[in-house]
Amino acid sequence: MGIRTLKTAIATVAAVYLAMLLTLQYPMSAGLLAILGVESTIRKGIVTSLVRIGASVLGLAIATIMLVVFGFHLLVLAAFILIAIPVLLRLKLQNGLATCCVAVFHVFSIGDATIPIVLNEIGLLLVGLGTATLVNIVYMPDTERKLKMGRERVEHLFSAIFLQIAHSLRDVDYAWSGSEVLELREAIDSGKAEAVKAAENRLFPGKPYWGQYFRMRESQLESIEDMIHIVAQVYSSLPHGQLVAELFEALSVDVKSDTYTGNVEKRLTALEEQFKGMPLPQSREEFEVRSAILQMCHELKYYLNIAKREKYRLE
Repeated sequence: MGIRTLKTAIATVAAVYLAMLLTLQYPMSAGLLAILGVESTIRKGIVTSLVRIGASVLGLAIATIMLVVFGFHLLVLAAFILIAIPVLLRLKLQNGLATCCVAVFHVFSIGDATIPIVLNEIGLLLVGLGTATLVNIVYMPDTERKLKMGRERVEHLFSAIFLQIAHSLRDVDYAWSGSEVLELREAIDSGKAEAVKAAENRLFPGKPYWGQYFRMRESQLESIEDMIHIVAQVYSSLPHGQLVAELFEALSVDVKSDTYTGNVEKRLTALEEQFKGMPLPQSREEFEVRSAILQMCHELKYYLNIAKREKYRLE
């Protein structure tokens, strides 16, 4: 049984009891409205409840006038729906159509549209949707633990990919399936979705740490995918590749750090200077491989700049 199901049951019973305490007529309708009002996040629940209350009050006003003027006939009810839907869409209150129809149909079934009856329906709306909103606010699942687990999973996969790249540079005959890249994409997408849910579970906007974190990792993944394409061009073993492999091995450790250490960046700068002092390629094959390795260094520098810029912002 999910948390939302449990919250729906609690909100329904609470709404019915509260409607009884307030001596509202047809208290079971408050329970039905509470079922419609329970949402997956706090912010969505509040916004949706306000939209539904606004749509229902407007719909009740329109329906009351039409029923009083033209009578309680099914054709009048059909005409109300034809009018209400475009109006609610125009006012961007379409999400409140269901609760609006619950209230209007209830008035229609009573066969009278006096002020006490309409006020009773408004009371049921406030009790049902208000109870659902209160239950949403009182308890929401803790997303922080999931987000931290998602971050650990993402960083573990980043580390694994860097080790695979290092292995490929050391041994040009090594065949890597690249499955970690697909897993990483799924982990980042899942983390982004969880970050959105966490943000919507806060009544007041806070620092968007998690959203920024997973967007940073998404940008870095794009850079890594470019590196992987470049690795495929390193078809011959050279000392240059061995030296770059050491950087990726170091990066597999640094990627799990909460702050930007700058360790790999310093080593990369020193390595680029070392490359400049090495003899020029002696063959076309060596030229092509060294060009690919140099291109990889440039891509690695771009990756590190993302980490440097974003991790400082996240601190």
